[in-house]
Amino acid sequence: MNVIIDKDIPFIKGVLEKVAVDVKYLSYNEINAEIVSDADALIIRTRTKCNKNLLEKSKVKFIATATIGYDHIDTEYCNRNNIKWTNAPGCNALSVTQYMSSVFCYLSKKKNIDLRNKTIGIVGVGNVGTRIAKLAQSFGMKVLLNDPPRARNEGKTDFVSLTEIAVKADIISFHPLLHLDGEDKSYHLADEAFFQLLKKRPIIINASRGEVIKTEALKEAMEKNLVSDVVLDCWENEPVIDTELLKKVTIATPHIAGYSTDGKANATMQSVRALSRFFNLGIDNWQPAELPQGINNNFERKNDCDFLLKTYSIEEDMRKLIESPVDFEKLRSTYPVRREPKAYKNKLPEGFEEKFPIFFEE
Repeated sequence: MNVIIDKDIPFIKGVLEKVAVDVKYLSYNEINAEIVSDADALIIRTRTKCNKNLLEKSKVKFIATATIGYDHIDTEYCNRNNIKWTNAPGCNALSVTQYMSSVFCYLSKKKNIDLRNKTIGIVGVGNVGTRIAKLAQSFGMKVLLNDPPRARNEGKTDFVSLTEIAVKADIISFHPLLHLDGEDKSYHLADEAFFQLLKKRPIIINASRGEVIKTEALKEAMEKNLVSDVVLDCWENEPVIDTELLKKVTIATPHIAGYSTDGKANATMQSVRALSRFFNLGIDNWQPAELPQGINNNFERKNDCDFLLKTYSIEEDMRKLIESPVDFEKLRSTYPVRREPKAYKNKLPEGFEEKFPIFFEE
């Protein structure tokens, strides 16, 4: 068996060499039709577009993407051609939750925003959005949920329309999967018409896919003072992002919300296990060895936000991106160790685990 692996997927090097004939580790821009022609399996990230152009002349039977999203995979083409594909649902949901906790703390401390009793509208309530809802409640916020597929399947009792969120929410946070068309199209979900509906000059947050928000519409909304603050981890046209927009937003990061070391390890584990099950490799229970430590444990326990901003310094990621937006992809591929709060159980502020149980769920 020949396997091609994105070289920036962590903890995987050396795992498959004992069960495969040939394993190649390549950067995403080295993975092309010629390279994959003899491959049986691919383990990739979002930058590799798995479509007819890449796969038509290959013998690929299996694709694992070490990500939640799978919009970079032409699933219809794969299904028609008997190519099994898998993603890693929920792998970095707690990582994004950690990111969002630092966003909330930053807005509270730096912008003097009292989050208690604010209304947050969460658009997309899957593995990530569900956890963000629980996090927001821990911060004392009221929560509105929008998820049309779930509303159809589960009944509309717990869900509201996007229009209701636009009218009632003080904060609107986007977490849907990217669908380019169809009944649940999320491409440019936040467009000119959406921003015209806003009533409360909300904070806009995007930690899903850049294409969920139409860049020009967002810039126009900012110019018209329809929104207050903007938090962007995801951008249209990554890695070549809009530098004019970069200068205007409150928080800007290089698509790393889900990049905790814990989340990456989960994604790698799910991908390896799926590959093993498909090819009967006998490593169905593989998991990474002990994860590296993050920041030094020798820091003072203060309040919850001081602790959260210590375990993840969102300002450091902001600084790096603002200083060098051309290094967007490099900032992602060389991202440092970031452990989630549960890695610091001996340093938790008093009552933290009871207030934020979401960080300790299995």
